[in-house]
Amino acid sequence: MSVRTQYPIPITQYTVVIVGHHLILGTLQDHITGETLDDTLDERLRQDLARLLIDEKGFDKTQIEPRRQVVLTACGKQASIHLDYIVWIDGRVCMIVKYGPGSLVTRHRPALGLSRLIEPYQVPLVVITNGRDADILDGQSGKRLASGLGGIPAHSDILNKLRSFGFKPISRERAEGESRIVFAYEIDNACPCDDTICRISE
Repeated sequence: MSVRTQYPIPITQYTVVIVGHHLILGTLQDHITGETLDDTLDERLRQDLARLLIDEKGFDKTQIEPRRQVVLTACGKQASIHLDYIVWIDGRVCMIVKYGPGSLVTRHRPALGLSRLIEPYQVPLVVITNGRDADILDGQSGKRLASGLGGIPAHSDILNKLRSFGFKPISRERAEGESRIVFAYEIDNACPCDDTICRISE
């Protein structure tokens, strides 16, 4: 299964602006919140993922939190990144979706780290996707449960398994360690002109 872009108009018809790593092709409307966002190729794929979650996987817009800011700390330095989608069911985060272009495997570890930082418990399901493919991981073990966009759990799938999710508490020491790991992947290895990252202190 693959997500088909809803924007077939050729790039040559746009006034293209380059900001940081992105070509800005104008603006688009966020499928979940309705707010106006920069129209980039990455954002188009994120919006296709939002449509997949709502139109095919059965989640309500109110159950999906986009662009959660996550503050990372490592060795006295702080920075923040955005987590693409957080899925809530019955008042708890049951799944996160981390988008990034390119290889999925290299994004497994930082995505698992984020699943241990955004709430004081282990988020059960972790989805890593480049918009064309996806890996679905067990948050606790890191084991791959499924592959492909079709393997992303639907609302009904999660409801059926909700009682089996442990939501194991994350200790402060564990969270600090995970923050350092995510910092190393997402901040230390990032290009200085990557405007999706906010370096709070060096």
